[in-house]
Amino acid sequence: MHSRLSFFSLARWPNQLNLKPLDRTPPSSLTGTPPADTFNYRKEFLTLDLEEVKADVMALMTDSKEWWPADYGHYGPFFVRMAWHSAGTYRTFDGRGGGGHGMLRFAPLNSWPDNGNLDKAKRLLWPVKQKYGRKLSWGDLMIFTGNCAIESMGLKPFGFCGGREDVWEPEEDIYWGEEKEWLEANRGGLGDDLEYPLGAVQMGLIYVNPQGPGGNGDPLASAQDIRSTFARMAMNDEETVALIAGGHTFGKGHGAADPDKYVGPEPEGATIQEQGFGWKNSYQTGHGPDTITSGLEGAWTSNPTTWDNEYFENLFNYEWEQSQTPAGATLWIPTDRATDGLVPDAHVAHQTHPPVMFTSDLALIRDPEYLKISQRFHDNPDQFADAFARAWYKLTHRDMGPITKCVGSMVPEEVQIWQDPVPVAPLVPNLDNEDGMKAALVAKLTIPQLVRTAFGSASTYRGTDYRGGANGARIRLSPQKDWPVNDPDELSSIILPALEQIQQEFGGNISMADLIVLGGNAAIEKAAKAAGSDVSIPLHPGRTDATDADTDAASFEVLEPTFDGFRNHASSTHHGHQGHVASPEAMLVDKSSKLGLTKAEMTVLLGGLRVLGANTGNTSTGVLTTSPGTLTNDFFTNLLDMDIEWTPVDGSEQMFEGKERGSDHVKWTGSRVDLIFGSNSELRALSEYYACDDSNEVFVNDFVKAWSKVMMLDRFDLEM
Repeated sequence: MHSRLSFFSLARWPNQLNLKPLDRTPPSSLTGTPPADTFNYRKEFLTLDLEEVKADVMALMTDSKEWWPADYGHYGPFFVRMAWHSAGTYRTFDGRGGGGHGMLRFAPLNSWPDNGNLDKAKRLLWPVKQKYGRKLSWGDLMIFTGNCAIESMGLKPFGFCGGREDVWEPEEDIYWGEEKEWLEANRGGLGDDLEYPLGAVQMGLIYVNPQGPGGNGDPLASAQDIRSTFARMAMNDEETVALIAGGHTFGKGHGAADPDKYVGPEPEGATIQEQGFGWKNSYQTGHGPDTITSGLEGAWTSNPTTWDNEYFENLFNYEWEQSQTPAGATLWIPTDRATDGLVPDAHVAHQTHPPVMFTSDLALIRDPEYLKISQRFHDNPDQFADAFARAWYKLTHRDMGPITKCVGSMVPEEVQIWQDPVPVAPLVPNLDNEDGMKAALVAKLTIPQLVRTAFGSASTYRGTDYRGGANGARIRLSPQKDWPVNDPDELSSIILPALEQIQQEFGGNISMADLIVLGGNAAIEKAAKAAGSDVSIPLHPGRTDATDADTDAASFEVLEPTFDGFRNHASSTHHGHQGHVASPEAMLVDKSSKLGLTKAEMTVLLGGLRVLGANTGNTSTGVLTTSPGTLTNDFFTNLLDMDIEWTPVDGSEQMFEGKERGSDHVKWTGSRVDLIFGSNSELRALSEYYACDDSNEVFVNDFVKAWSKVMMLDRFDLEM
């Protein structure tokens, strides 16, 4: 696996204080450490009067500060950019990024070139955050402020969902790229060749270079970059056009002078006396009319703090020619010099400018598909307004998961397809005959079949964006039912028909989602009993069954586990995208991270799944037991058996044979994922713990806890 922060931490900012030796946890008042009560942010958020918060934020919009004066006397565009860039790091491939935890506060995001001067936006919001304290997270505040900004400029937002709980350190498992310099572009070519799983085309950008790929000023090449990049962030063509046009209806670019001459280091590289501020500008006043951010200077419309349709009017009504800003950046201005008096200066009275467009703006009329959408929005301003409001809502909420995670008085009633909806359970079912159903399940299907199906259903969950999981039983639907990891032939011809028959036999009193989980639980209870342990795994019913109409099948493709170490399944492709291929053991850690597992939970879960025969294709790789289907600690005892020597099958060192010392007899086979639990010192310590003669009961209990955790990961309906 890549060293995620090797560039962004001490190597990039050598003066940064290294806090890794400390236990980097939130304050005890937020963790439930005695004597404090357990802190529940979602409940605390519900005690807020959002209208009062909104009034405070709205008042801030026009309360221009001398130390950072507002363009046109209104911070609205600045706060739109802050919210956009907070949320805009989201990428579909691994669900990472987004505004869900207020990560814009930390390195590396707080110091990306594309986030230049957003340190000031956060400081402007500090009085509001200070007033409401822990009831209002930074993550919620930044997105909510973006909504307020849009409303203050004339467009009603689609809605707002609260519930983004702050974290207290940067996420270390996000791969942002291998580049060693800002704005390098070593990620493949244009289009879909970008290195997996990255979203942006250059190091330090949120989306694309507004001057065109590599600053080349080519609108058609820019369109290709835009389409592939926005798709990687879950946006279709209409949403993309709406977001670019809507975002550029507000505000202006800032390029008063050459940043290389006048702008100091980013926040993480700034001196201690700057107190977290960065990009100190020594050009004249350093702010207001002398602000330097992107190097692109100018506004798109004559009313940059008002929602209207002038962006499209200007885009279509003028011919555009390339020009350069005082900072040397490429942009476009109208050939008609009469437009020079159209746009008022943001700070200097009676001074005017022509409107501008970036190369990425001209892409919206040079690309044939974007042109159709742009023309429709130009001719139908109401459609444009609705499309932007919906796309903005998606942009700022895509990483929050299903609507059941949303709280607050401004949550829209209309559920969006990208929120992966499931039907609401009218009542929690009364499973009077749960024991009878369990008996029927283990009589009709094998332990491996039941375990594989339940794990395949639940383990699609990823905590990065709260997608997937057992609720909805989408393992019955496309595309999940056809994923190779789920043994689709067996699933469709044997397992699902058997489950449907049992469901009917018991009067349909249980959803298929609950029945799949119940089947896995029943199989584990039977396997544990065969090993001499009596365990009972609670079902927590209430899951419901999604339909094809509830499912955006294309968006679920990215959840496919092309590699799943828990089931010893590997694929050489990543959804057809080129890029880095991490080692199998690193991908196991990555999947475990998305499941929210600890090292110990990952270890015990994998060891249990191996002896239960949960491998894809029912292979024997790593099934280090002579009694598959019995929940024993055999995986660990046999992996650590000192009478076994492991040797690679071939030069790829992906598969291994375990032979008895001094013999050619192959007793076991294993993958890299299996052997890492004996090779890595930390994982070996855990394996040794579970391999002891007195550990089988501990192993079973810990396995059941880890299993239950995975089965319950998406039960947001029970959190409150």
